Amino acid sequence: MQIVSAERLTVGYKGQPVWRDADFSVDRGEFVAVIGPNGAGKTTMFRLLLGLQQPISGSIRIFGAEPRRGNPKIGYVPQRHMIDNDTNIECAELVRLAHSGNRWGMDLFSGGERKVAMDALEAVGAGNLAHKSLGSLSGGELQRVFLAEALVSGPEMLLLDEPLSNLDIRRIKDLVGLMDSVIRSRNVTAFLVAHDINPLIQFLDKVIYIANGKVATGTPKEVLTSECLSALYGTNVEVLKDSRGNIVVVGAEDHPGHENHDIRH
Repeated sequence: MQIVSAERLTVGYKGQPVWRDADFSVDRGEFVAVIGPNGAGKTTMFRLLLGLQQPISGSIRIFGAEPRRGNPKIGYVPQRHMIDNDTNIECAELVRLAHSGNRWGMDLFSGGERKVAMDALEAVGAGNLAHKSLGSLSGGELQRVFLAEALVSGPEMLLLDEPLSNLDIRRIKDLVGLMDSVIRSRNVTAFLVAHDINPLIQFLDKVIYIANGKVATGTPKEVLTSECLSALYGTNVEVLKDSRGNIVVVGAEDHPGHENHDIRH
């Protein structure tokens, strides 16, 4: 079942296109990476899906309708949460609030709300964090709790904005495996913005690569090729494999954090 479809989609700000003439579709249960250099328009893609921005031209439909703000079918994990060492909110309370949105305090430990919050935390392997404060958690633990927060209302789509940033290699590997398990078990469609696609590649169904005002979509093997990326950038780009099976994109106008891509399956 098709969840997202776009035809000749052009988007931008104050009438100035960021990218144009994009055609893509995403089916239920697909895991999609949105990649590209800084400023290419990855955040713009999420703003469209969340109904926060309108296209300049073309069309985009989600669940068969135009995107709209506050769509309960979409769970969103933003790039930044205002969390520091002094944030004393318990993890289970944060997740419960994402479900109920209106009550604080001891209500958490009564009735169905407590179970819903705990079920969401358990689903992401964070049940043991329920009564810990957000300010005491590591980066990997926080991402699990934020994923639980996005899942607690039973969304049909997840938008994950750079959840792998600032995590070490081991925690990235664990988190990606967890996200894939959640996506497959719940048949949720997921879009994930990333700079380094290496940890994701073996799990992905599709890649949306945004660069140079253009959008290329398809499977990783279709998109991450010299031919496809040369056409996207409008210059000669080589896609090479290193000794570990990662790919290196050579010749693209890209920042260093985005130059290694793994196409192993």
